[in-house]
Amino acid sequence: MGVSRLDVFYRRLLLTKLFIGGWGKPEDLKRIFEFRKIIGDREKCKSLVPQDYPVYINKTEELADCHVQEGFFISPLEHLVPGILPQEAVKARFQFIVPKRWQKNRPVCIHLAGTGDHMASLAVTNWPKPIPLIPCLSWSTASSVFTTGVLSKAVNWTQLEKQYAINSRYEEEIIKLLEYCGADSFKMGPKLVTNVDEHFHELSEDHKLSVSQCSRVDGGRDCGGATDGAEHLLSLGSSVGASFETLPTALGGYNAHGRRTDPAECCRPSLHKESISFMKAVMDECTHMANFSVPVDTSLIVVVQAKEDAYVPRTGVLSLQEIWPGCEVRYLRGGHISAYLFKQNIFRQAIYDAFDRFCVKYPNLH
Repeated sequence: MGVSRLDVFYRRLLLTKLFIGGWGKPEDLKRIFEFRKIIGDREKCKSLVPQDYPVYINKTEELADCHVQEGFFISPLEHLVPGILPQEAVKARFQFIVPKRWQKNRPVCIHLAGTGDHMASLAVTNWPKPIPLIPCLSWSTASSVFTTGVLSKAVNWTQLEKQYAINSRYEEEIIKLLEYCGADSFKMGPKLVTNVDEHFHELSEDHKLSVSQCSRVDGGRDCGGATDGAEHLLSLGSSVGASFETLPTALGGYNAHGRRTDPAECCRPSLHKESISFMKAVMDECTHMANFSVPVDTSLIVVVQAKEDAYVPRTGVLSLQEIWPGCEVRYLRGGHISAYLFKQNIFRQAIYDAFDRFCVKYPNLH
């Protein structure tokens, strides 16, 4: 099916930009990737946070039918990977609503923020026991959100391209740490370039450059050898015979008129594709469900997805059913925005069904 027009229209109303600060420091990316290897393994992850980890309640309110408590805790990530979080995210705040009267069971349903349905899927991969999971409007990886979805047009590609071109550490060091190489991996070569061309022809004209403004050579950039561990992001340049515009010598040469060139202005078509590839690689490394343990019982997972979702494209990426055999996927008509606005009852029903399934299958665990 096509994409929701409402999704596209709504995105145009928002003027916010993503990645305005660039990729981040290479050393921070390296720390994130190294830590991902730990939390990707459930056995290693389950002992990272002690059971008596401090949680603070700073407000209690009594309503007609429930008690409401508000509190906070310091994100364990602040201790495990110090300084990696923005200051605003160090203190995690929550609201805990407890009914005054319980029925037969006492289930606890954790609702994360609107962008947290994916941080929900990842959390369940770490949990060592059967647990219900209801991912709403999320999928197997976040890479498609920022490379082919409507949010990709909000990404500050100009800044990302410039930073990627100037700092060789992204290519020389970071790529070596990227491990994911599944069926939808960025390392797949020509298929990636085809997908990029298909999905990015709508980008604004400031991301395009005529071939006449760039020197062109057959064979493209030196990829450092596709057989070594680095697996250069665009090793397809020489390995599949594709042609890419090359960067000037030392990323700071001179053009035909003797004017010193800005690396960010050179060979934009090739550089833009490389930046997209790098974005996909980074996102897949950190968010692709295939990089994490399979939940203990996938039959307790009920996924709710919109058929015409333009924010979370499903084309070209592994489905959750392939990664989590046995999970259930429920599709609703419409897109991301309309589902959020008008289909809340479907999300609630999925929660009820998943919890009922858990109670029947594991009567002694709740």
